Order: sequence, then C-alpha cells, then structure tokens
Amino acid sequence: MAAKDATPARSTERRWRGSANLLPALAFLGLFFFAPLIGLLLRGVLEPTPGLGNYQQLFANSAYVRVLANTFSVAGLVTVFSLLLGFPLAWVITLVPRGWGRWLMNVVLLSMWTSLLARTYAWLVLLQASGVVNKALLALGIIDQPLEMVHNLTGVVIGMTYIMIPFIVLPLQATLQAIDPMVLQAGAICGANAWTNFTRVFLPLCRPGLFSGALMVFVMSLGYYVTPALLGGAQNMMLPEFIVQQVQSFLNWGLASAAAALLVLITLVLFYIYLKLQPESPVGSVNGR
Repeated sequence: MAAKDATPARSTERRWRGSANLLPALAFLGLFFFAPLIGLLLRGVLEPTPGLGNYQQLFANSAYVRVLANTFSVAGLVTVFSLLLGFPLAWVITLVPRGWGRWLMNVVLLSMWTSLLARTYAWLVLLQASGVVNKALLALGIIDQPLEMVHNLTGVVIGMTYIMIPFIVLPLQATLQAIDPMVLQAGAICGANAWTNFTRVFLPLCRPGLFSGALMVFVMSLGYYVTPALLGGAQNMMLPEFIVQQVQSFLNWGLASAAAALLVLITLVLFYIYLKLQPESPVGSVNGR
C-alpha cells in the first residue's frame, strides 16, 4: 500500500522536476506582458471615472459602432479572399516538382520579408487613378475612366489580402504536404466523383491548415494599422487606427484602453473557439487509447 501511495508522489515530483528553470521566462512574461495587460484593463475601467462608461460609449456612439463594424467586415473579407487565393497557391506548391515548389515558396517568403511599409506604398502607387492597374484596364478597354481603388474599402482589402496570403499558404501547404494521395485515389475507386472526393475527402483533410491559417489571418487583420491607415479613408477607419487617434489627438486613454482590451478579448474568444473546433490529431487519439 505504501508503495502504491509513493508512485503518484514520485510521478508528480518527476513532472515538476526542473520547473525552476522556467522562473526567468515567467518573470519576463509577467513583467513585459501580463503587467502591461493588467494596466490596460484597469485604465479602461478607471479613466476618467471608475466604471464601464468607456465600454458603454464604444457601443452607444454610432461612429464608434461603425468603426467596430468596419474592423470585423474588413477582417472577414480579407480572410475570405486570402483563403480563396492562398488555397490554390498552396496546392500548386504541393503538386509541382520539388524544385519549382521550393522556388514558389521562396517567393512567398520573400514577400513576407519585404518591409510592410514598402509593400503598402507600392500598392498605393499601383492602385491610384494614374497607377499601373488603372492604365492597364484603360488600355484593354475594360473601363472608360479610372477606378477609385485607394482611400476606400477596396484598397484596404486588396493591400491586406496581399500581405496576409503567406499566413494562409504556410500552414496550409504543410497540411497538404502530409496528405497521402492514395487516400484520394481510394475515394475515386470507391465511386466518388471529383466534387464528392473534393468536399468529402480532401477538404476534411485540409481542415487543420484551413482553420489555423484563417484564424491567424482574421486575428492579425483585426489589429492591423499601417495598411488601413494608408490605403483606407475616414469612412473605413478600423479599431487600431481609432485607438491611435484617441491617444494622439484626444489623449483619451480610457476609451483607447477599452478598445484595446476589446481586441484582446475578441482574440481570446476566437482562440477558444478554434481550440474547440480543431479536430483531434490522429497521434493524440492513438496515444489516448
């Protein structure tokens, strides 16, 4: 009996052995992450007067509600377009010979390594009334006059989608690379047509990469500032730009802190939903038997 009682204690001791090595990392996180986060939350409920007035103001003022709606609509559109463009790109990288696939992946990575500000200004030049895109459309006879594609929702979605595509391609390509082609062949042998094989076999296997990529893009889009500020207009202001405006122009730290805390809360909720919807990996299910 004593030996049985000693086994759990020994197991617990083994599990926590070496945990003291985590103290520097925990201290760093506490000092530079949790402490500022707690200060942010406190400012949102204490300034200018204690209470939830800042949060009530965010949802009671129609202009602020429009900012929230713009933030979610832009993040949703960018996520959808990134998936529509990134999925075929990831599939092509997986299908082509390894040398070409490596070259295409390097192009994707190169776009990530280029300065965000430089990429945004490049789109500003390309999409303006006298830019390359409008000139090409006019030369082809597709349009009769230049399109307004900057300082509006169109420019923001185009610029942010281009920036976010790599964050879809990277996790999705890793998922596609792990899919055994024999599974699709087995589906075809069992009588599934191309559409059924795609929707009932292929897409479920891609779901982990799609989920992780879409969540990453949506959360990052919620907090983007540079691209919406340069390519968008006053009618398309998003929450990060609103936070900067409240701090720099009005010194309204309470309202800015409440808006920032709302972003953090939304991120945590989305991550929780992702954990609930993400399917269990085969390795975990085998080990759990």
